Amino acid sequence: MKPTYESPLASRYASRAMLHLFSPDSRYETWRRLWVALARAEHALGLPVTEAQVRALEANISPINYDVIEEREKQIRHDVMAHIYGFGVMAPEAKGIIHLGATSCYVTDNADLILYRAAIDQIIAQLRGVMRNLCAFAEQYAAMPCLAYTHYQPAQLTTVGKRAGLWLQDLMLDLEELRDVRSSIRFLGCRGTTGTEASFLELFGGDTQKIDEMNRRIAAEFGFDRLYDVCGQTYPRKLDSRIMNALSSVAQSACRFATDIRLLQHDRQVEEPFESAQVGSSAMPYKRNPMRCERICSLARYVMVDAANAPMTASSQWLERTLDDSANRRISLPEAFLAVDAVLRLQKNVTAGLHVNDKIVEKLVRDYLPFIATENVMMAAVQRGGDRQQLHEVIRSTCMAETQKMKNGESWDLVAALAAQPELGLSAEELRAELEPSRYIGRSEEQTLAFVRRIRTCIGSEQPDEAGEDVTL
Repeated sequence: MKPTYESPLASRYASRAMLHLFSPDSRYETWRRLWVALARAEHALGLPVTEAQVRALEANISPINYDVIEEREKQIRHDVMAHIYGFGVMAPEAKGIIHLGATSCYVTDNADLILYRAAIDQIIAQLRGVMRNLCAFAEQYAAMPCLAYTHYQPAQLTTVGKRAGLWLQDLMLDLEELRDVRSSIRFLGCRGTTGTEASFLELFGGDTQKIDEMNRRIAAEFGFDRLYDVCGQTYPRKLDSRIMNALSSVAQSACRFATDIRLLQHDRQVEEPFESAQVGSSAMPYKRNPMRCERICSLARYVMVDAANAPMTASSQWLERTLDDSANRRISLPEAFLAVDAVLRLQKNVTAGLHVNDKIVEKLVRDYLPFIATENVMMAAVQRGGDRQQLHEVIRSTCMAETQKMKNGESWDLVAALAAQPELGLSAEELRAELEPSRYIGRSEEQTLAFVRRIRTCIGSEQPDEAGEDVTL
């Protein structure tokens, strides 16, 4: 029996690593590490914080006494103060100096910056894994001709690998954006209630160099080399918009990829993985639905909509701060990371097991290549002395007649029909000589292989922590 609501992102989709990152332990241990860093810097810079008090805090970062904190929050209705109280219960000799000179956003906002940066690192690792799979797929099928589509209508040929290059390029743009956003993240530091550092000006007796050094030390302890130059009580919520836009961008690319696979699977050209005992439908035993790609699209749509939260929050921050961002951010940002994590894990699973039905792909090429080759046929006939405008009309009317037969389910043969036109002066054998698919793929193979080489250079070698978890469907 499961009587309480459970988020599907937690129970079905997201990885254990991403779930841990946004878990209470991860968040509140980060708060405590920030309080330790503040106390350590204050001790080093001469404030009344002893080394013994710093050591006491260090020794009690975990486990967290949630029962004490929850009871305290019921009484005082303030989560940060409840955690300060709980930390002080575990380190009583240091309780009087915890949070000295700080405001709540010292721990809440700096912790968010730390967690979001780590989450972006995880997303980048997942994205690189998907890109590696697509690189291998693109290389394998770089030269395999297939029917291309514009407006989802048959167009000239491309190759299976070149099409994968389109998916790769979307992801490359996402990777660049994620890296830019990550590099732009600065530390908030400990700046006081309205960002003026007035409390520390008092504590340090007006010594501004010590205030700067305190913030530099704390930032460095968490791997930041830059702080926001000015701020109110919080870090700029514009950062949240940039993060959510980047996550939405990944979702858009994944959704486009998954939609393409769903269209191709409808034609049986390319299929997502399907396990030997997998059931496609409760009523139709023959069904082989693209459920992984459908799930990618479903979760991606959620992320794209969720991303609207951040700009609405950023645009409504009053003066130095307002608290109407808090409840929204607690939900929207972690859930976006969890959902994109799930999307990329699914996409990694799909790209590792894509199956190309070569014979179906070849049949579609054979069916449509006579139409695609008609321009070459016209040029060949002109070279034999024909009138270009007259030939164009002959070919056009012949194509329309054969297309109508196709639509009516009748037998049709465009090559034979064209060979029967005396104006062309070409035999069926001569016409079929024009139907070599590799003549109609342009530079697809060359473009694909060159692009994959650039992608491999950009994403680098696989890191040990990029293997990830198996996707449980």
